[in-house]
Amino acid sequence: MISNKARAHIALLSVNMIYGANYLIAKGLMPNKLEASALVFLRISGAGVLFFILKLFSKEKVDRKDIPRLALCGFLGVAANQFFSMNGLNLTSPVDAAIIITAMPIYTVIISRFLLKEPFTVQRIVGITLGGSGAVLLIYLGNSGLGSGSLKGNIFVAINALAFAFYLVIVKPMMSKYKPITVIIWTFLFGFIFMFPFCISPLLRTNFASFEASNWISLLYVIIGPTFLAYFLNMFALQYVKPTVSSSYIYVQPAVAMILVALISYLIVDSQYKGDITSVKLLCCVLIFIGVYLISSGPIKWFKK
Repeated sequence: MISNKARAHIALLSVNMIYGANYLIAKGLMPNKLEASALVFLRISGAGVLFFILKLFSKEKVDRKDIPRLALCGFLGVAANQFFSMNGLNLTSPVDAAIIITAMPIYTVIISRFLLKEPFTVQRIVGITLGGSGAVLLIYLGNSGLGSGSLKGNIFVAINALAFAFYLVIVKPMMSKYKPITVIIWTFLFGFIFMFPFCISPLLRTNFASFEASNWISLLYVIIGPTFLAYFLNMFALQYVKPTVSSSYIYVQPAVAMILVALISYLIVDSQYKGDITSVKLLCCVLIFIGVYLISSGPIKWFKK
């Protein structure tokens, strides 16, 4: 019998594999078929409808005092996360986006220190320094003109990672109090309210008549995979693991994204992604991975007093 904790780890692995593929699939829709903000509208509203259908089978009320926290979760974990994620990906390389997002565990540890009073250790400080250096260097490389990255897009992805790190910490108490579907439906409701004024106009400008079958399949993947399934599995996992453990699985994303980009670059002669995988970017990736390992693992004897 698989334990709930083991299921949580399987869920987190699945989530980040889905996200890894999404960098290329969502990128393929923008900007020729959909503006980034229009895709945000469709992701939040589409997944929100699916969550609402699930909620019909689960009746649970929330305390009025928890509404402000759920509203903040909706703003950070849905509206801000999706807005900066898609607009950042629209402007930068899928490889850059996938690597930068791996800095999220570093943000989560720092936020947890101040909000949850989790202690800093020498090991964690070294991890934050190494991982943070890799992330900052990669963001700056968006200005280098190598590949399809951009400084503005990289900054947007970094803001997305920061918003979601705050969300992981803030939503944790709600997961201990309510069912995952209850928390999700409230966060998506508030997320929809916050994103609506910024995303409705781009949606209305979209020419859906120009969509081919492959575009519809990609759109369904983006709504169902990295939005509906990913949020649901993440919520399930947070019932059994700490936010820092959840965020540490994020290193799977760049591995999946890099493999797909490498395949496309190999198969397509004039691929726009040629030049996106460089030795310097791989170095940044290694620095972030080492940093995440140090902050997520148990004490290493070198750092023991």
